[in-house]
Amino acid sequence: MKRLTIIMPVYNEEATIVSSIRRVLATKIKNVSVNLVVVDDGSTDRTKKELAKIRDKKVRILSHRHNLGKGAAIRTALEKARGDIFVIQDADLEYDPDDLNFLLSPILDGKADVVFGSRFVGSGPHRVLYFWHRVANQAITLLCDCFTNLNLTDVETGYKAFTKAVAQQINLEENRFGFDPEFTVKVAKNNFRVYEVGISYAGRSYAEGKKIGWRDGIVALWTIIKYSLS
Repeated sequence: MKRLTIIMPVYNEEATIVSSIRRVLATKIKNVSVNLVVVDDGSTDRTKKELAKIRDKKVRILSHRHNLGKGAAIRTALEKARGDIFVIQDADLEYDPDDLNFLLSPILDGKADVVFGSRFVGSGPHRVLYFWHRVANQAITLLCDCFTNLNLTDVETGYKAFTKAVAQQINLEENRFGFDPEFTVKVAKNNFRVYEVGISYAGRSYAEGKKIGWRDGIVALWTIIKYSLS
C-alpha cells in the first residue's frame, strides 16, 4: 500500500485548524495509508494552543519560530516527512478532502507524477467571490502555460499532489506564495507527467481570513519568468 503524506502549512488559523485536521483524518482515501504533517509557520494567534488539542498518531506537528511563508513551510515538511505521495492541504477549509480520491487517482493508476486540482473545471460546487482574483489567476496561469507549454487552468490551486520522485528531484526555493509558479515551472522543466482534475472550492473572503493579495500576484509573475529563464 502506498504511503500518503498530507502537508498542511498553517499561519494564524485558530478558527479552522482543528476542524481542518479532523476533516482530513475523517476522509476515507482509497488504497493509501495516510499521515498528516502540520507546519505551524510562526503563528501569533491561538493556533499553537489549538494544535495542542490534537492527539492522533497520524499527525505530526512541526513549527517555525517566525513566519517564513507557505513555501518555506512546505520545504520543512518535505525535509521531515516520509511518503510515496505528497499532497498540499490548506488549513482554511477552502478545499474539500473528499476530492483527494479524484486528485490521487492519476498517480495511483500510474499515469501521472503530478496532479493539479483545478477550481475552474469540473462539476463540483464553487463559491462565487472576487472577479479580479479570477482575472489575476488566469493571467498567471496563461503566462505560466506560455513558458512551460502546459495547458493548465489553475496554477495557483492549493491542491497539488506529487510523487516522492518529484519531491526528491525538484529543489524548491521560494518562501511564500511563489511556491506555486516555481513548482509548476520546475515540474515542466523536468518533464514530469502532469494531470489536472476538477475539484470543488469553498473560497473565503478577506473578512474570513484570506491572506493572499495583489503583491503575491506580481511576485508570481516574476517567479514564472525567473525560473523559466534560469
